[in-house]
Amino acid sequence: MYGWIWRHLPGNTWVKALISLLLGLAVVFVLFQYVFPWAEPLLPFNDVTVDQGMAAVR
Repeated sequence: MYGWIWRHLPGNTWVKALISLLLGLAVVFVLFQYVFPWAEPLLPFNDVTVDQGMAAVR
């Protein structure tokens, strides 16, 4: 996949590296702005169970 992207980018090696960096930053931006906020309510990170039994012993 990365080889295919690299071969299809225009320019020399430095231009391809800069475009690749910008593409990577764009992917990270889209993930943090749209994908992760959409998926966060679907993930069980806030379903925490705390055992109250040990607190009464102290």
